[in-house]
Amino acid sequence: MKEDTIPYLHRDISWLSFNYRVLQEAKDPSVPLFEQIKFLAIYSSNSNEFFRVRVANHRNLLRLGKKTKKKLEFEPKKLINAILDIVNSQQKEFSEIFEKQITPALRKYNIYLLRRTDLNASQIEFVESYFQDKLLPFVQPVLLRKQKIRPFLNNGALYLAVWLKDKVKNRVKDEYAVVKIPSDHLPRFVKLPSPKGRQYLIMLDDIVRHSLNWLFPGFDIEDSFSIKLTRDAELYIDDEFEGDLITKVRNSLIKRNVGPASRFVYDRDMPDNLLNVMIKNFHLEKYDLIPEGRYHNNSDFFSFPDFGYDFLKNVPLPPIAYTPLENSKDIFKEISKQDHMIHLPYHSYKSVVKLFEVAAKDPAVTHIKIILYRVGSKSKVMDALMSAVKAGKIVTAFIEVKARFDEEENIKWGEKLEKAGIKVYYSFPGLKVHSKLAIIRRLEKQKAVTYAYLSTGNFNEGTAKIYSDVGLFTRDERLTSEATKVFSVLELKKGQKHKFEHLLVGQFNLREKLIEFIEIETANAIKGKPASITLKMNSLQDQEMIEKLYEADQAGVSINMIIRGICSFVPDIKGFSNNTRIISIVDRFLEHSRIFIFHNNGDKRIYCSSADWMVRNLSYRIETTFPIYDENIRQQILDYIDIQLQDNVKARIIDSEGRNKYKSTINDLAIRSQEEMYYYLKRRLGEN
Repeated sequence: MKEDTIPYLHRDISWLSFNYRVLQEAKDPSVPLFEQIKFLAIYSSNSNEFFRVRVANHRNLLRLGKKTKKKLEFEPKKLINAILDIVNSQQKEFSEIFEKQITPALRKYNIYLLRRTDLNASQIEFVESYFQDKLLPFVQPVLLRKQKIRPFLNNGALYLAVWLKDKVKNRVKDEYAVVKIPSDHLPRFVKLPSPKGRQYLIMLDDIVRHSLNWLFPGFDIEDSFSIKLTRDAELYIDDEFEGDLITKVRNSLIKRNVGPASRFVYDRDMPDNLLNVMIKNFHLEKYDLIPEGRYHNNSDFFSFPDFGYDFLKNVPLPPIAYTPLENSKDIFKEISKQDHMIHLPYHSYKSVVKLFEVAAKDPAVTHIKIILYRVGSKSKVMDALMSAVKAGKIVTAFIEVKARFDEEENIKWGEKLEKAGIKVYYSFPGLKVHSKLAIIRRLEKQKAVTYAYLSTGNFNEGTAKIYSDVGLFTRDERLTSEATKVFSVLELKKGQKHKFEHLLVGQFNLREKLIEFIEIETANAIKGKPASITLKMNSLQDQEMIEKLYEADQAGVSINMIIRGICSFVPDIKGFSNNTRIISIVDRFLEHSRIFIFHNNGDKRIYCSSADWMVRNLSYRIETTFPIYDENIRQQILDYIDIQLQDNVKARIIDSEGRNKYKSTINDLAIRSQEEMYYYLKRRLGEN
């Protein structure tokens, strides 16, 4: 099969389709109102990172020479134009959802988001006092004077672009200015004096708008419009193969917030004269310009006040205690009896925390090793590791300092752990370590025994409450011995080829074994045997893997996929993907687990993984994919996937036209897989 004949959707176009699925949740009337508002925030936060990283990268590609551009698999200019067309369309819909759906719905519950023109006398007095007491030190008004004065716009900060009339000495002259909206210091949504039974709010933007006359005495205020500049956030250090990587990351982090523009967001009602002034003063190009509604930085909707109205939120699904481990008197004895799996966030994360806290105190434990990709500012797991050192354990942590947007936090944790006495290893230059893995060595009857925790998610107690992941506790020597090998690779940093028979490990056998498993299904289908592949992951982008899946489809392999985000595989293409069905589930929890199931002539291969099927994961990262051998857990995984495939409430059908249609519930029982999974796990624990 020739590469140029393979149906393939560019990853960024596919990602925009995913982000639209998030926006769909914001306009779904069956979603509780405050949850709809939260999805507006998620959509905006996603968009911000997309422009800071992906679009910024494409903008850099535009600057390449013609010969270099020809080597690319796509034309950057065409791709950017396509991206901007899609984003502009989505932003218009975003504004309509907010103005015509969310705002009227809030009024039904007596919540009113006021503009400055809506204020009564007492509210005006409050706003003016609030500005004088709290905003004045932060607003930073600056007149723009023929480029003699050109303020620096902070990355992601909100500003007002102001159009003024100078009325000094009987002259009327256009002047322009920018004023900062200090949402980095103060709440974006400010509660106003309200009568009983009503809740009035005003956005910080409109408080600043109301106060412009005080900032520019001697001028008439013609109008003001909000703006925001997003800067390139990529560190461009993945190809660094020598030198002090930590120092390079530190230096790059300093540059991150002063990088070149990747997006200039402005109110689409801004007049041309004011927009042209902004373009000239801040040296903007046409690809920088993104028109939006009246308000930007809509990720601030995460902090929208709830007034205690819990009935406008999702019905709580409190994490289920995984009692076999959480209530066990001897957690190591329990894991020795059999493997255990937790399904986050349905299960509580306390089992993981308990494992490390018990290990820290247990006199039989001699070693603890862990891989850290994204941790979080507070962590009981990290506290347990530091306690373990004090108790005389040998503790080793591998920290990936190139985890995007967590670099600074990870460096801080590295320094803190080192000060506590933990042996800390840092990133490989040119290679990311994305495995989610820990091992604990224990002396039992004068013999060293290894326990392992393998997961699809990070050691992060915050995301464990909202990310759907699985974690395996095991003493199975087939897995623990090879998990130990992974740490040998990280610590010794030598090029020797370790052999892995059970784990699939990036840089060693991951890509090769996955291809082998697909080819076995393909061969079985050609022979007329039952053959199927079921894949759940965040992203499918790797062209080689997609080609193998097309070949399997053409041979008659039944393929089911659950892809949350990027999907470059194109279904419904005659001769390529007739036997493949793909859904995407976007709901209250973020689908994050990766699960691969191969029929294998009835002897199913079931794997859980840290790796998506992207070039970066399969070729440039150390990932860990682990088999599920325990029969009880194998059935759990199969049931879990079956529940997800039956989803007809939050599942969208991924098709060749990118329509993101919901699966139909006509003449069928409504199945919302995340809620179904929660109650499935509750029933299982009840049976035990």
